[in-house]
Amino acid sequence: QVQLVESGGGLVQAGGSLRLSCAASRSILSVNYMGWYRQAPGKKREWVATITSSASTAYTDSVRDRFTISRDSAENTIYLQMNDLKPEDTAVYYCNAFVGSQYWGQGTQVTVSS
Repeated sequence: QVQLVESGGGLVQAGGSLRLSCAASRSILSVNYMGWYRQAPGKKREWVATITSSASTAYTDSVRDRFTISRDSAENTIYLQMNDLKPEDTAVYYCNAFVGSQYWGQGTQVTVSS
């Protein structure tokens, strides 16, 4: 089992940057993979990025080259650095972890104004 707490969302203008954090209640090195999803109003939740226990990363096409997922195993935290933000990136961003089952954080709102 793992508890996840996100932070770092906010309001930013198009072209700006934000960094999201997700603090886990256990060593992230013991988690098979962690990642970020997002859900815009009226849309389904979609996958954004993943980082595995071996630090491999993957991104959905729409954020590749703009977003970077990383981790600090000493802090049991993963990050999502978001650059060149666009209005279509506006969503609630959720941290996700898989340790036998899926676990979710409470979400953090990201709003990008045009």
